[in-house]
Amino acid sequence: MKKYNIQNYIRYKNDMSAAIKALPDKPYENLTRDQLIIKFLPLVEKLARRFSTSQQASGVMSIMDIIQEGNLGLCAGVNRIDWDTIIEAENKEKTLKSFLSKRIKGAIRRGIDINRGSMRIPEHKLNEIRKDFGEDKKAVELFFNSVFVSLDATPSGDNNGMNDIPDVVSSYNIEILAAYIKSLMLQYLNPKEFQVLRLSYGLDCDKHSAKQIADILGIKGTSSYVRISQLKKQAIDKLIEKVPHSQVIDYL
Repeated sequence: MKKYNIQNYIRYKNDMSAAIKALPDKPYENLTRDQLIIKFLPLVEKLARRFSTSQQASGVMSIMDIIQEGNLGLCAGVNRIDWDTIIEAENKEKTLKSFLSKRIKGAIRRGIDINRGSMRIPEHKLNEIRKDFGEDKKAVELFFNSVFVSLDATPSGDNNGMNDIPDVVSSYNIEILAAYIKSLMLQYLNPKEFQVLRLSYGLDCDKHSAKQIADILGIKGTSSYVRISQLKKQAIDKLIEKVPHSQVIDYL
């Protein structure tokens, strides 16, 4: 799991507080770009702390890494402020915070996605999904397809095959993901479908070949491996069909 120096975090917060105290007492629209960025640094820190305890970021990024990504989002957001809208707003601070929060959270999510890496979802695809959550099944399909591709690429062996991921990514993260996938499989698949996926991808065991799975499940005949392939596809299709996007979107 990523770690950080608590002293660096404390020093950052102290420096931030000092910079904010030095700001002039002016309306938002009269502040310079740099002053606006300083003004909203506490918003970045607040959102970063929330992300740092989430399953998304756990084992992937430290609080200081997340703050850095959030600061990039803040800078980009400040550059895009529509001052006509802000000035006309009944509550300028609330409107500004709402606008900047979206940019900060978007930047943090992209940073986590890139650093997590184990799911190998291209960034433009992630942005495409988040742009329109109305396409629920598109999000669910991308989630499961990406997860099973990643699990399939994870070598089997000791430690349930979870510690040799071909990326600089914490194994802790893939273990969480595998456990979550198993919980969804238990909810939505029948026992045979569950076993086929569990054994195929080595979710809590070594990976098994189609022939080995057929033997375990008592499926006989020369085309038993074909039946296993059919069950595997059937199980994944069922997950895509049955699982609501609200259960997977936090992992995208």
